[in-house]
Amino acid sequence: MSDERLNRLAEAAGLSIEWVDADGKDQRVKPEVLRAVLDGLGLPADSDDQIERSLDKLDTGAGAARVPPLLTFDQGAALDLGQYFEPSSRYSLTLEDGSQQNGTLDAQSRLAAIDVPGYHQLNIADQQLTLAVAPVACPSVEDLAGPAAWGVTVQLYGLRRPGDGGLGDTQALEAIARNAAAHGADALGISPVHAMFTGNSQQYSPYSPSSRLFYNILHSAPGSVLGEKPLRMAIESCGLADELERLESLELIDWDAASQARQCLLRTLYEDFSTGGNAQQADFDSFREAGGEALENHCRFEALHAALLSPEGYPQHWRDWPEEYRTPQNPAVEQFAQQNASEVSYYAFCQWLIARGLERAQIAACSAGMKIGLISDLAVGADGGGSQAWSRQDEVLAALSVGAPPDIINRQGQSWGISAFSPWGLKAHGYRAFIEMVRANLAHAGGIRIDHVMGLMRLWVMPAGAGPTEGAYLNYPFDDLLRLLTLEAWRRNAVVLGEDLGTVPEGLREKLAARKLLGMRVLFFERDDNGTFKPLEEWPDSAIATSTTHDLPTIEGWWKAHDIDWRIRVGQHREDERPAQLEERERERAGLLRLLREYAPSVKGDLADPDVLADACAVCLGRSPAPLVLFPVEDALGLLEQPNMPGIIDTHPNWRRRYPSDSATMLDDPACAHRLELLSSAREQAIGTKHR
Repeated sequence: MSDERLNRLAEAAGLSIEWVDADGKDQRVKPEVLRAVLDGLGLPADSDDQIERSLDKLDTGAGAARVPPLLTFDQGAALDLGQYFEPSSRYSLTLEDGSQQNGTLDAQSRLAAIDVPGYHQLNIADQQLTLAVAPVACPSVEDLAGPAAWGVTVQLYGLRRPGDGGLGDTQALEAIARNAAAHGADALGISPVHAMFTGNSQQYSPYSPSSRLFYNILHSAPGSVLGEKPLRMAIESCGLADELERLESLELIDWDAASQARQCLLRTLYEDFSTGGNAQQADFDSFREAGGEALENHCRFEALHAALLSPEGYPQHWRDWPEEYRTPQNPAVEQFAQQNASEVSYYAFCQWLIARGLERAQIAACSAGMKIGLISDLAVGADGGGSQAWSRQDEVLAALSVGAPPDIINRQGQSWGISAFSPWGLKAHGYRAFIEMVRANLAHAGGIRIDHVMGLMRLWVMPAGAGPTEGAYLNYPFDDLLRLLTLEAWRRNAVVLGEDLGTVPEGLREKLAARKLLGMRVLFFERDDNGTFKPLEEWPDSAIATSTTHDLPTIEGWWKAHDIDWRIRVGQHREDERPAQLEERERERAGLLRLLREYAPSVKGDLADPDVLADACAVCLGRSPAPLVLFPVEDALGLLEQPNMPGIIDTHPNWRRRYPSDSATMLDDPACAHRLELLSSAREQAIGTKHR
């Protein structure tokens, strides 16, 4: 079998045979890995005959020169349609506002520039397609919040309030938004609120959702929408008063027990609501109608997932369901929905509650003075056995898992066990799944953070069950996705942040910056291998600044080498590696102290004291040229533990840690309030210095 033919197929499928790793070294994908990945893409390549058939499939499939249902281009730029239409072809263009234009393509088959961003309809040569015209850039932080913007980030599940039943909810989110705004914050970044598996409470990582189109119903606060009286009656009906009090007292979230309690309350509330006569019925009906097919499919999936259990009584992957239920278009699914109409309606009711709660939180943030408000978090993919993969099968790569090759964050590489979009599936369906996902995550927010933003350009994909080193990069229509993202941000007047940590492809950051899509710089990473930290003058003004992320140690945890202890404790590193790691950390500590003495000289006290150190880090970040500083609440409060340890499931309490006090007053702790005041003052001073 010819490697040349194999490579041709790989390149035609959008795979990168050669790539550069995080250390700047050239890498090449092995033939056997290419064959395995291609097979996962539905392109068998185990023989020359298979390769030829797979090439034919690509030539006649979505990659062929048929007119796609949607094309993207930039505001004010001509669109070359020569691939699809003859010169001087006549067309009729209907803009999104309803106005019409008629004309002909020029001698090069180009459509004249359109100056109005939006989704416009083009009729040409007996064909109709959508033109997505993007503005040149996303709204900027400075346009929305001025030049000294800052905010905090929180893990939504970890928020506390009296009566929360052991799990953070949208009512606690309202409270922390008002509290943060009172201290001068313009933004509140939150962990993902994507829909999880209602029938599987053991799967609770917010980055492994069932769907990125809908929300995690466990974070709803029914009392804030329906009123406290129905909630009290539901608690009494379920006999949950003591259990909710017990869950609330726990230091770590008991996801299984909290989920059971929440769902008992939600079902009881729904039964009461569905008896009729409720003043909010019209709002629920309107919400359900607006949700359309996508919402209906998600609710049907939830009902099917709860009903079609394995012989042992456990929830199943939808591919293991009876065949007639494996596609949402099958008449059997419609019949199931009709026979179980109340159950399907229950899940819509739950989505209504969480959506209205998030809406209230964003209104609370802005009403309290935040210029941006909530910044939602978009996970890089969704579980292949979930609602989004089931309802959008032609647009999702269900047979491949997404992850990352070995890099500076994780030297073993990562396999996230989630599925991503199919590049040609997106194109063939007019990017429907991508657009609706972005809209869902901007619906109740003033900004969006895109986890692993490199996924807009390329994703590291592996066959199911393969290790992180057995993958390859799959390329995506980056320019199209960037334009659509810019257009949706413009329509919502929202900022866009991209987490660009790890192996960053050449040219990505420049393209993001040109669109005012902000990257991310983490204090601990802005250094060389000798522990020398970059001076602030070398930090870009095209990225936000932060002290840490949910996957990294807190300031105190880093300073005390607590993360090194944890990695040895959970078996990621060996005990005999500790001395070398501590020696390296000591060099890094010395480098950080040099940086802080230069850029935070006003902070008094011993920098070896973690509280003083956190103060100095806040000042240092505040003085950076970043248009936005996001300070994690973990560091604002001076906490030791980090929310998540990547690659660990059972031996570290990932996604279970709760904050120490009530969200309404949490940031008023004197040390925390002082730290945030230092950050705010440093932002103002930095702007004054920049404009002198």
